[in-house]
Amino acid sequence: MGLILYVIIIYIRYGKRGEQSIIWLRGYLLQLYTRVQKNETTARGAQLSYFFILSIFPFLIFIITLIDYTPLTKQDTLDQLSLLLPETAFAIVEQIVSEVAAANNFTLLSLGILGTIWAASRGTSMLIKSINRAYNDNDKISFFRLNAVGILATFAMALIILFTLSFLVFGSVIGELAFQHLGLTSIFSVLWSIFRYTIPLLIIFVSFTLLFLYSPNCRLRLKNVYPGAIFSTLAWVTASQAFAFYVNNFGNFSRTYGSIGGIIVFMIWIYISSVVVLLGGDINATLYHAFRKSDHNTSG
Repeated sequence: MGLILYVIIIYIRYGKRGEQSIIWLRGYLLQLYTRVQKNETTARGAQLSYFFILSIFPFLIFIITLIDYTPLTKQDTLDQLSLLLPETAFAIVEQIVSEVAAANNFTLLSLGILGTIWAASRGTSMLIKSINRAYNDNDKISFFRLNAVGILATFAMALIILFTLSFLVFGSVIGELAFQHLGLTSIFSVLWSIFRYTIPLLIIFVSFTLLFLYSPNCRLRLKNVYPGAIFSTLAWVTASQAFAFYVNNFGNFSRTYGSIGGIIVFMIWIYISSVVVLLGGDINATLYHAFRKSDHNTSG
């Protein structure tokens, strides 16, 4: 979808005809394939998955600690996770989160939660470094900037998740009261059935957009990052739902892996998510270099 929009932009900007736009798109896809192969995106996805697995539970601990200061409950977080994860993987996550929550004595100002935030930011920092590599810029980002942006991104992600949970939990009640006061209860029912899915999707898109905009160690504009953000949003949601459907209905990982089948399913889901995000970064990086080359040839 993002690529189609870019073809339209090129058509308007340079007056290309449809055939020339298709030629450009074919050349772009070849460059994208070359970049994915050169950057070893699937291998980096496996490496990134390792850091995500190490950081996701500290991140959930951080989220749970923040939830204690809001009207939300820990079950609200788990309910939303259950919509994305296969049942076997969700059972593992639910058990671990419940055990950690029962023994959690952290506060926002404790040394324990500071260590948890640092551990949770490792996955984000590695993601930022991987996106920089897509731009052939992985060696220029400083250690301080990498970790600072990683920690800030972890905080931002936590706040986004809390906002999304609040919207899903309380949005229906608040909206129904507001529309009831206006005498439009029936209209709200229709609107809410749409908003409860489109708003979280929009929030995911905005999150990917900000990630792709501020992670690379180069100056980018929104037009440089939204194609990858669109791809990552739609591909991540689609891949998660498709994988969950397959595992819940056809896949029997317990037959192959025994009692750790749920853990294997969770690791595969993390890997799929990692590759999807990195592919979004590769899409943006390829477009960025293609436009720079085009502008340079035009000016020259």
